[in-house]
Amino acid sequence: MKIRVIAAAALLPLLLVVVLVLPKICTAILFGLMAAIAAFELMWGTGLVKHPRLLLYAALMAVAVSIWCAYGVIYPWAALGLFVFTGLVFSELLISHTKLPFDKIAITFMAGIVIPLMMGALVRLISLGQGRFYILIPFVIAFLSDTGAYFAGYFFGKHKLAPVISPKKTVEGLVGGVAGAIVGMILYCLVLQTAFDFSVNYGFAIIYGIFGSLAAVFGDLCFSAIKRQTGIKDYGNLIPGHGGILDRFDSMTIVAPLVELLMSLIPVAVKLW
Repeated sequence: MKIRVIAAAALLPLLLVVVLVLPKICTAILFGLMAAIAAFELMWGTGLVKHPRLLLYAALMAVAVSIWCAYGVIYPWAALGLFVFTGLVFSELLISHTKLPFDKIAITFMAGIVIPLMMGALVRLISLGQGRFYILIPFVIAFLSDTGAYFAGYFFGKHKLAPVISPKKTVEGLVGGVAGAIVGMILYCLVLQTAFDFSVNYGFAIIYGIFGSLAAVFGDLCFSAIKRQTGIKDYGNLIPGHGGILDRFDSMTIVAPLVELLMSLIPVAVKLW
């Protein structure tokens, strides 16, 4: 736990610099590299796809998808990228004389396109008006949900939520996580309103907290299920005390696109001019 806290304390300032200070292209490249590492963890770290060329294709595509998310998908170039990626991946199937299992092809597409596209919601949020403030919303939800779930589960946890997939998760922890996310969103909206002249809707903030926390648990359980199937404890050891990129950002793959969707339907904060 001590190592986990120290690592989080060291990485939090770096994260804030990346999302609040650096130019958009730098943020896009960084998240693209994170998606490429996630592709390695999902494919190679689990042992599901130990195929060097497929891993290379997925990693390069992950970076490209992140950059597309930052600047909008220009159709001819996106179509060209997808065409080349698909052609290269299926060429491996032909080269292997059909010996390459199709599930490895599917996992490559998951690692190279689907997960980067979901994580790319963080980059797309920057492109919205006042996006530097909006990109923090998924982190507020995920972090406070995780914190609330930990303490509620530690002090009150009795009823297992998913004992086979994630033995430590409890129903009480789930409730605590929802409460933590709601409190986090209300406090963040209060900061936006008082310090940065945003018009905020606290009713929407509660909705973000509820559904965002549930999405975080769903994402965590989904990636935990993969770990159980493949018999690994963590996807990697890049972040001391936390594991790999997918161990730390598994919930974000669901929370970030959900926040992006909610911002388009019921924006929780709008800048006053």
